[in-house]
Amino acid sequence: MGLDLSRFYKACNPSKPLDREDKQYYIDFAKVRGSKIIESLRRTIALMSPDEPTCQLFTGHIGCGKSTELLRLKAELEADGFHVVYFESSQDLDMADVDITDVLLSIAGKVSESLEGINIKIKPGYFANLFTEVVDFLQTPIELNVEGELSVGIGKITAKTKESPTLRRRLREYLEPRTSGILESINQELLERAIAQLKRRGKAGLVAIVDNLDRVDNRTLPSDRTLPEYLFIDRGDQLQKLKCHIVYTIPLGLTFCNDVEILKNRLGGGLPPKILPMVPVRQRNGAESKEGMALLRQMVMVRAFPNCTSERQLELIHEVFDTPETLNRLCSISGGHLRNLLGILYNCLRQEDPPISGEVLENAIRESRDYLTSSLDNDEWELLFQVVEDQAIKGDLEYTTLLRGMFVYEYRDRLGNWFAINPALEETQKFQSWLRLKV
Repeated sequence: MGLDLSRFYKACNPSKPLDREDKQYYIDFAKVRGSKIIESLRRTIALMSPDEPTCQLFTGHIGCGKSTELLRLKAELEADGFHVVYFESSQDLDMADVDITDVLLSIAGKVSESLEGINIKIKPGYFANLFTEVVDFLQTPIELNVEGELSVGIGKITAKTKESPTLRRRLREYLEPRTSGILESINQELLERAIAQLKRRGKAGLVAIVDNLDRVDNRTLPSDRTLPEYLFIDRGDQLQKLKCHIVYTIPLGLTFCNDVEILKNRLGGGLPPKILPMVPVRQRNGAESKEGMALLRQMVMVRAFPNCTSERQLELIHEVFDTPETLNRLCSISGGHLRNLLGILYNCLRQEDPPISGEVLENAIRESRDYLTSSLDNDEWELLFQVVEDQAIKGDLEYTTLLRGMFVYEYRDRLGNWFAINPALEETQKFQSWLRLKV
């Protein structure tokens, strides 16, 4: 069977997480990532607390495969009998300007929309009155049918205010004093009714998976708190009170802040966030991670030949790369960051059809490295050198600068978590000069 170029191009798109239709491309990295994270989230909901609401937190680098794993969780929970609402919050919310009521309304709207799709139509009376008051307060034309679907009403208000920061600010001024009432209505008039109807249909319950909230901007508010700290820590108890199973993605930086215990207790219900680390390409001691590299090679080759066995895929490397070494080089330089790996591969495919040559790969790597290093200053290089020495991150400053910028990656093994520099940066003159001085 030859290489289907059109399918291969589509499968290598770095911006598209794998969903149920792409299950033939899914690779389970759990055994090299240190723990069965998705299985843990699933067991908490389906086995340990199926009838009582749970709130779980999930985080990791942007682009490390969280969305793919959450879609996998959705499929597994649906197999367990749950009605699962998965959505990307960034489609509704302005990640640079988010408040608690925005998140609550977004969840209510998406849950309602999903329920309406299976002919469960719930119309909370509180929201019918609230929408009328909101339109009068904003004094802007929004065509709302108060007898219409809840998801439509929320969608229209969200769309109108998303395009206007002034309207959004005025809406929040109106909604903020009513947060408790909104939360009570979502729970009593929407979620509890929905769960009752779902159970009458034989479903196990309701799960909401709120993806992309980890992309909330890290800007500092007038209160000197960052937006993520305000949203997930200061207001975390309200996000935690929704009466259904819920999984939030949160910014990785919160796991390094001073209030991490408050985060765990207020929003996580006593459970720390589950962190999805990188796929290891090396071990702590610098030796190659044979298992990690093998799975990364498989991740690439299954996109080329999804209907072949893993053994046969490796036999067909020459149809995708000029040599096996070129594939190894791609996997190694990625540092186990899945989106970066696919991004470099996709960049190669933009330049030539397979088999991809080592020269084209090196050009793509150089382009990626130059883009990465363009924003690093001397102080940040010094922080990088310290991380390389310690294999650790010491505080929020280092996180904000290095982890968020993809300069440093987090890994897990049997000893716990450890950190390493992005492999692309190891090949810069700056890093090589530092290494020579060390010796």
